[in-house]
Amino acid sequence: MKNSLVTVFGGGGFLGRQVAQALMERGARVRVAQRDLAGAMRVQPLGALGQKQFVAADIRKPQSVARAIAGSDIVINLVGVLSGDLEGSHHDGAANVAKAAAEAGVQALVHVSAIGADPQSPSEYGRSKAAGEAAVKAAFPQATIIRPSIIFGPEDQFLNRFADLISRLPVVPVIGADTKFQPVYVADVAQAIANAAANPGLHGGKTFELGGPRQISMIDLNRWIAKAIGRDRSLVAVPPSIASTIASFGWLPGAPITRDQYAMLQRDNVVTAGAAGLTELGVSPTPMEAVAENWLVRYRRHGRFAGRAKV
Repeated sequence: MKNSLVTVFGGGGFLGRQVAQALMERGARVRVAQRDLAGAMRVQPLGALGQKQFVAADIRKPQSVARAIAGSDIVINLVGVLSGDLEGSHHDGAANVAKAAAEAGVQALVHVSAIGADPQSPSEYGRSKAAGEAAVKAAFPQATIIRPSIIFGPEDQFLNRFADLISRLPVVPVIGADTKFQPVYVADVAQAIANAAANPGLHGGKTFELGGPRQISMIDLNRWIAKAIGRDRSLVAVPPSIASTIASFGWLPGAPITRDQYAMLQRDNVVTAGAAGLTELGVSPTPMEAVAENWLVRYRRHGRFAGRAKV
């Protein structure tokens, strides 16, 4: 991969910065392509001088995509949204990237989808992700499809969101209490993506599902977070009827969950039995317990000075 030009759509985001770092460590030149270049500037201190460049691109606009890909050896698409234009971002945008990559004759395409991508999914998110995968395979059959479970890391909107609520509320309502997840560390996902991009002869045309070393229910995850930040809290499973009513107001500013996000919680988000995953991509999964407390410490009553005392 040394000196290869890799265009990363969404390369300035939570996962994108980790992917950019992993690529540059391998000697690649990285072109970060995304709509909001201000956010992408956090990639600027990474890597060596001249090893990265930035281009404004909206994957929903084919001409914008083609300009970003021009001259690339490898293309990686990380773009994903939880609300807004799901079809445009996950389906139309993915198709635009795959078609442009094929027309440009790039060596490899890695498309990041999600566990739960299914044409029959109860959520628009899952259906749009499935449509995106189909479009990518049709335009670029040798693309590598990556399906992560929930990704956690220092800047995530998953563990941090729950930790913030637990730190502030004496009683914590838990929606989708029994739904299972298989949280996967952001650095592991980034390494897996970089490995897939570096070896299309081995990984091209395949689908990988990425999950951490263990599955955990939503309520048990919240219990673990509460213990990790030293907060003795009552966790209350929200009945489905009430949770559905709350989700119906998801369009309101500050709503805790949208209707589509609630629909996503109707299915477990775990790796399919027998599916190829991190191991096949040369990555050993990192346990959440081994790293998460390093940044969750800020939710303790006195931060790093709190120890593990309950409050």
